[in-house]
Amino acid sequence: MSKSKAGRVTEILEAVGRGDAKASEELLPLVYDELRRLAHARMAREAPQTLQPTALVHEAYLRLVGNADPRWENRGHFFAAAAEAMRRILIERARRVARHKHGGDYVFVELPAETPALKQPQPEDLLAVDMALDRLEAQDPAMADVVKLRFFAGLTEPEIAAATERSERTVRRQWVAARAWLRREMQRGS
Repeated sequence: MSKSKAGRVTEILEAVGRGDAKASEELLPLVYDELRRLAHARMAREAPQTLQPTALVHEAYLRLVGNADPRWENRGHFFAAAAEAMRRILIERARRVARHKHGGDYVFVELPAETPALKQPQPEDLLAVDMALDRLEAQDPAMADVVKLRFFAGLTEPEIAAATERSERTVRRQWVAARAWLRREMQRGS
C-alpha cells in the first residue's frame, strides 16, 4: 500500500470512528485488496472447505464496520482488528464442524517452527490454538497480536512490523517467545 493510500486509509478510519457513515463506504475499496490477500493466504493453508477468501473478507469487514463504536487508532490497528475478525470467523466455523463431526473433542497440537500456520489444520487444531491464544492474550496482548497476525492472517514478520508499527526485531522476538509459550501451554493440555 502506497504512503498516500495508507494516509487516506488512516483519514477514513478516523472518520469512521467519528461516526461518518459515508466514510465506511469509502473504506472497503481502499482496503479490499489487502484484506483479500490476507484472507487468501489464510485460506490457502486451510483444509478444503466451502468458505472462500472473498466470503471471509466480506464477513470480517461487515463485523468491523458493523461494530456499534468502531474506533481504530491507525491502519495497523484496523488490520489487527481485521485479523482478529477473520480468526473469530474461522474459529466459529471450526467449532461448528467439530460439534457435528467429532463431538467437540479437542486435540492439542504443537505449532510448527518453520511455518506461520499449520498446513492443513483440522477444526480441533484451530480450537486448541484459539484456547491457548486466549490465555496468552490475557498475559501479553502484544505477543498475542503477533500470533494472530502471523498464524491467522498469514502476515510475514516485516508485514507485522509495518502493521503494528514495531521493529522487525521486536516482532521476531515476540514471535519466537509466543511460539515457545504456546508450545508449552499446548503440551500441558495434551
